[in-house]
Amino acid sequence: MYTREDVLEKARESNVKFIRLQFTDIFGMLKNIAVTVEDLPRILAGEMIFDSSVVEGQVRNRERDIVLLPEPSTFVVFPWRPREGAVARLICDVANPDGTPYPGCSRNVLKKVLERAARRGFTARVGTEAEFYLFHTDEKGNPTTDTHDRAGFCDLTPVDQGENARRDMVLTLEEMDFEIGSSHHELGHGQHEIVLKQEHALGMADKVVTFKFVVRTIAQRHGLYASFMPKPINGMPGSALHWHISLDRLGGGNALFAAAQPMGLSDEARFFIGGMLAHIQAITALTNPTVNSYKRLVPGDLSPTYVAWSEHNRNTVIRVPAHRGEQTRVEVRNPDPACNPYLALASMIEAGMDGIARGAPPPPPVAENLFQMDNSQREALQVGCLPRHLQEALDELEADQLIRETLGEYIYQRFAKAKRQEWERYQNNVHPWELREYLGIF
Repeated sequence: MYTREDVLEKARESNVKFIRLQFTDIFGMLKNIAVTVEDLPRILAGEMIFDSSVVEGQVRNRERDIVLLPEPSTFVVFPWRPREGAVARLICDVANPDGTPYPGCSRNVLKKVLERAARRGFTARVGTEAEFYLFHTDEKGNPTTDTHDRAGFCDLTPVDQGENARRDMVLTLEEMDFEIGSSHHELGHGQHEIVLKQEHALGMADKVVTFKFVVRTIAQRHGLYASFMPKPINGMPGSALHWHISLDRLGGGNALFAAAQPMGLSDEARFFIGGMLAHIQAITALTNPTVNSYKRLVPGDLSPTYVAWSEHNRNTVIRVPAHRGEQTRVEVRNPDPACNPYLALASMIEAGMDGIARGAPPPPPVAENLFQMDNSQREALQVGCLPRHLQEALDELEADQLIRETLGEYIYQRFAKAKRQEWERYQNNVHPWELREYLGIF
């Protein structure tokens, strides 16, 4: 954990000239303001004032002043930049000029959830599996949907032509203090996955926004475009952002594990799962926040569309991997990489903690393939479905008081308004499918 003095010393040692002050808007887009190292003492003292439109995602004629408060522990030098006149970054919280938290700061939403969990005696560790596609660009440098290779699951070179780019991504991330679990080619042509090992939930959310930035940067250096769009190609798998969540007791030990209990899961584990399942349809608006997200969430053998949990079934929203002991964790499979990781994690953890507080058991785990059942069989197992499109998810979010309170009305209102406008833009446009389906027959 760096102090302000540590940051100043490390900036001098690394010949840093520019500092990127990074923060995330309500919709999960990484933003930054660059300053020179000479201004670093002033920045660390909380004297960087900007306007709120950059956080809210739209510019209006009446904005508020905000202050960027750098988190010293997030200081890192970008390894792909020159060593002389180097570039470093600091991730910032967003505050009001009087120092109070700005209500539109999504990072602060997650911090509040984690503080409430700590008061209940728990801390959250999170890992993730992040998927993305590598595409060729056109002569102007714009992304195409022409994949970089035609490889499949875990293929090697020369079939996997993205191996060199993926290796450079991993090496760069490790230089930036990421702990990488593994990397491989995914199912889709040109699709890849990099696994980030578990760490404290806030640190993981910081890493996910940085991860996407780094992956895109390294892809560009290889003449490619890295896309985190949930479903960029018809007929190919969508890209997921699976979250692996563990709860530890503040006194030590994994709170989800109980060797003597069925499946090795504690009561807290079951209640945590029960809480998430109770709110997952509203949470989906945050974990799957675009029109395109729901082109991935269609019923299928591997598509996590069913509101259920299992040890082995991969079309349930929640899966409990086989590891037990300190590695006991809950895998949430429906999120995609378009989400704001701070809001997604905050809503999932808060829902799980609410389940623990209420003692809310989940329905029994489901081992069977839910996609092969009919509706009556799924109903008998108390299995529902995730929302089928963005508007349905937004309606669920609107009705869920716990998740709205977790976000705060300031973020909720701005998020919901922008996303309903996104849905209306989609509804009001004629799409290529409609032309192919109808133009020649009507």
